[in-house]
Amino acid sequence: MWCNVQYWSEDNECVAQLKSIGDIMIISHKHKFIFIKTKKTAGTSIEIALSSICGDKDIISPISPIDEKARIDLGYRGAQNFKSTPYYNHVSARSVRDLLGVNIWNNYYKFCFERNPWDKVISWYYWEINNGNNMSFSDFISSYHFANVGGPGGYDLYTDEKGRIIINDVFLYEKMSQSLLFIENKLGVSLPDLTKAKSNFRDNSQPYSEIYSAEQASIVGEAFSREICLFGYRFNKALHSDNYSTPLQNCW
Repeated sequence: MWCNVQYWSEDNECVAQLKSIGDIMIISHKHKFIFIKTKKTAGTSIEIALSSICGDKDIISPISPIDEKARIDLGYRGAQNFKSTPYYNHVSARSVRDLLGVNIWNNYYKFCFERNPWDKVISWYYWEINNGNNMSFSDFISSYHFANVGGPGGYDLYTDEKGRIIINDVFLYEKMSQSLLFIENKLGVSLPDLTKAKSNFRDNSQPYSEIYSAEQASIVGEAFSREICLFGYRFNKALHSDNYSTPLQNCW
């Protein structure tokens, strides 16, 4: 059975079906949006902010205990209406689409964020260091340990099997303020300041371009060639467009 968004009530079978889905970031039935979380794009901060506008029946997946506490301390809704185990909060759009069915998928506004790959990999590296994975940046790059933040943690989450973007908007991390303003206007809501939500793991504010060798930059460029093509990212160069949403060009 697929759920029809026009018949939403606590005793409806749709509620039971959607509560059984454990692999969702945020699905808001109150505001009719689906937020897909990509890695190292301020996803947790965005989720915490979005939690502030969610309703009783909205699905909010759990985050880390320290971030969950921060969310509750701010007075926002915590994790709710999710299947407790197993779960993960970086789930692909195609999985959400298949679980929810065409009625909800087509009627809800779907969005996520993407980030400059070279900057994204540095952020992932510092996250690993702060979580006890002690390795040099050179070893991190050579081992391709950074790959988890690529396809599985980014591009694959908002595209289908043929590499086509299947959500409404992929916003750019570098254009966060403009993107959040667009989202607020689109949903007719007001979101809290993201800086209240989560501290940053990245202690080193050194520009990413000063950290990479030419070879390392080339390795990351090749690994993220799809994102680089779609959004026009260049190493050590600002985005060449004022656009803050998807995509700048069709690569395929």
